[in-house]
Amino acid sequence: MPTIAPLDLDSHCIAIAWLNDSPHFALADGVVHRLDNGHKWAEVHDGLLAACPDADHARLITGGEDGRVTALSADGTVKTLAEIGRKWVTSIAAGPQGAVGFAVGRSAYVLFADGKQREFQHPRSVEGIAFAPKGMRLAVARYNGATLHFPATDGKPTELEWAGAHTGITFSPDGKFLVTTMQENALHGWKLADGKHMRMAGYPGKVKCFSWSAKGKWLATSGAPGAIVWPFQAKDGPMGKAPLELGTRGDAMVTQVCCHPTEEIAAIGYADGMILAARFADQKEILLRRSGKGAITAMAWDNEGRRLAFGSETGESGVVDIAG
Repeated sequence: MPTIAPLDLDSHCIAIAWLNDSPHFALADGVVHRLDNGHKWAEVHDGLLAACPDADHARLITGGEDGRVTALSADGTVKTLAEIGRKWVTSIAAGPQGAVGFAVGRSAYVLFADGKQREFQHPRSVEGIAFAPKGMRLAVARYNGATLHFPATDGKPTELEWAGAHTGITFSPDGKFLVTTMQENALHGWKLADGKHMRMAGYPGKVKCFSWSAKGKWLATSGAPGAIVWPFQAKDGPMGKAPLELGTRGDAMVTQVCCHPTEEIAAIGYADGMILAARFADQKEILLRRSGKGAITAMAWDNEGRRLAFGSETGESGVVDIAG
């Protein structure tokens, strides 16, 4: 059984990132805790809504209910990157060349490394944002589809339509596909070269978490009693192909998935606090953590894929050392 270093915190864990080989736990109360030669913390926001590491894992980018976007360095230094008044920053994305994207109401913003900022307005609220893996391109999840912007130019945005509310968004690591989570129990996708649609349905619950495998061949998702893992090896992605189902349990829904940084393995977190690791090739499972007091809400592997940091809705957090 892998060993666990527990960390009991007192608020819902929103996101986790490894900075300078130390796990950082971003909580809904606006405090970011880190394990770095002891337990340390920094008060970053008056209520935190979104967080993600930047492209080189040097900083944790955060957005809060206080209308601020900040960057937290591994040494605990907090720098304010943007202030939008008393509005909620609901989505954060880290882009290439030090760029940061964030969403406020009906607007998506891109903040460049040189301090320049661009705003892209939409008819309805911006629900999710993501940067393409190559080039400066920002995708926005919105009602009835997605919009692609080119922040470094004044080019016309590309509109990708599909009826319904799109709530989250991600590019495939090779940049060929764009996938959204939806308010209904489904994913939708587009093959960007020709605009072909990809419908991924059949979930018993809403998909709130997704994670690409190390080489981008698989997309693992929550929203079912097991992790639903779609194949993206073919030129048309998962169309006409059945997904893998990993770690299926009858008594608890999957709430978090996190693919290993080098192996085709996913960590799977459940509504009862249990965590399994499952291998794609043969569906072999390893128990990483027994059930706890609340649903797993965040997970992140370290760079080597030897340790998994996790957090829950009740604040129960910690680090699992796979090597034991």
